[in-house]
Formats: sequence, C-alpha cells, structure tokens
Amino acid sequence: MVGNARSIVTEFDVYQQELARLVTNVTKLYDVTSTLPAYQPDPATLRVLHVSDIHLNPASWKIIGSLVKQYRVDVIVDSGDTMDHGTAAENGFLDPIADLGVPYVWVRGNHDSRVTQRYLERMRNVHVLDDGRARTVAGLRFAGVGDPQYTPDRSVAPGGDAAERLAGDRLASALRDQRAAGTPVDVAVAHEPVAARETDGQVPLVLCGHLHHEGTELLKYGTRLRMEGSTGGSGLRAVEGRYPDPIEASILYVDRDSHRLQAWDEIRLGGLGLTTAEVSRHLPEDVLDHRRSGTTPGPDTASPASP
Repeated sequence: MVGNARSIVTEFDVYQQELARLVTNVTKLYDVTSTLPAYQPDPATLRVLHVSDIHLNPASWKIIGSLVKQYRVDVIVDSGDTMDHGTAAENGFLDPIADLGVPYVWVRGNHDSRVTQRYLERMRNVHVLDDGRARTVAGLRFAGVGDPQYTPDRSVAPGGDAAERLAGDRLASALRDQRAAGTPVDVAVAHEPVAARETDGQVPLVLCGHLHHEGTELLKYGTRLRMEGSTGGSGLRAVEGRYPDPIEASILYVDRDSHRLQAWDEIRLGGLGLTTAEVSRHLPEDVLDHRRSGTTPGPDTASPASP
C-alpha cells in the first residue's frame, strides 16, 4: 500500500526544495512591502521568527532556513511541539537547528519530552526556557515555561486546563519578580494559550502555539497574545482532513530601543503537496495611529493595543 519507499523519499525531498524555493520567491515581496508608508522597518529593527508545532516535519527546516536568510532574522522563537512522541530516537531530527545561524529560543510543548529538552540544552545556539527563568537573547529579554502536560498519544493528562493555568501562574509570578528587580521581560513564551493568558498585565508580548492556527489577541490588562499556527503543517496529521493543513510562521518586527512590537508578517504556505503562499502584514493600532499622524511612538506610547 505504501509503494516504493525510495521513490517516496525522493519525491518528498523535491517537495521540500520546492517549498524552500517558494519561500525565497514570495518573501522577495518584502522589498516592496518594506517601502509602504504604513511601516518601514530599518536595519536596526529586531526581526523575530516565530515558529511552533513543527511535529517532526523535515520540510520545516528548509523553510525556516530560507526565512532566516530572506528576512535577516535575529532570533527564532519556537513555542513547542517540535517533536511528535518525544522519544530519544527522534532527537536526530533536531540537529539542523545547529546550522540555522541564529539563536534558537525554545519551550517544551505537550509532545516534547524531558529527553527532548535535555538534547536541545546541549546545543550551543539553543536557549531553553523553563520555570520562568529569563534570558537575554539578541537584545531581547525572554522568559517562558514548559508545558506541564505530556500527551504524545493524544490523551488528556490529569489536570488539563487547571495544570496549564498553574504553569501560567508560575510564569506570571516570575515575570513580576523580574520587573520588581528592574530587569523586566520583553517577551514571554508558553506552548498552551491557556497558560499564556495567565501572563496578562505582566509582559508586553506573549507567544504561544498548540492550536495549529494563528491568531492575535489583546488581553484585558494590555498584554498582546500572539499565537502561531503549525510550522510543520500539523505533521502527519496533515493528511487526516480533506485538505492538508497549511504551514504557518510569522516575522515579528520589534523596536530595538523600546523593545515593543511594531508590526508582524504572517506567512502561510500550502500544506503537504501544495505550493501556494501568502504573506500579509499587520500593525498594532497605536503604530497605525502614529504613522497616520506623522509622529513616532516612544517607549511610553508603544504599549500593546488591539491589532
């Protein structure tokens, strides 16, 4: 039923190369979009590539590598579920991270095991976030928490959302401590949106994944939640539905001085076997208002606002 395994590998390699080529071509639109009057990132702007839920899709590394080069990315943030089962046998899949050429910030997802985490901790360019500990990477201060649940068999572990909220509470507490110490965190990272929402009011921006679709939400107390889709097109789950899940990633433009989010580009590629692409740019409302009025938002006026 599977057919010739060698042919499958050959064809998949062609598919990976085509996707990487497609990303290279599509992101040349950056040269056009960067000249639009709404937002003009300059060479000093920090560029953060947000990826999530790769789920063992080897095509993801070529896409990520292409985005790093095309957008001159400063740091990659992976909000988890890089693996599928979290076994030691899967660890070799992570090796291309070492060759991406930029720092890689990572938090554990519910499909990533402690075995996965220890393997990544040994890589020089990887910064693992867990238990709210903060790290400064590429000029930004990050803090995150690993997913408290481990459910590679798709079962719901005891605790569910309550466990996620508790993990989010721990992260929020760590963020408060950092702020009180005079070293506030710029970006928080969690895998589950439930955990991420607990950081509201403690950090300007929180990144997450898990649900395999992108979204942006301004939370009640001013924190902007940015949820990434699946950069692996949901892995093997891509073939479960009528249409394959898309491959999604985002470029976040962050002001080097204020460390506030200025804009983001959503990148969406066709899933398994498809070669379609879409890039869309979004600006926070406060940035739009200042662009329209001809002023530039400073550190005091760049607080999160609805997109």
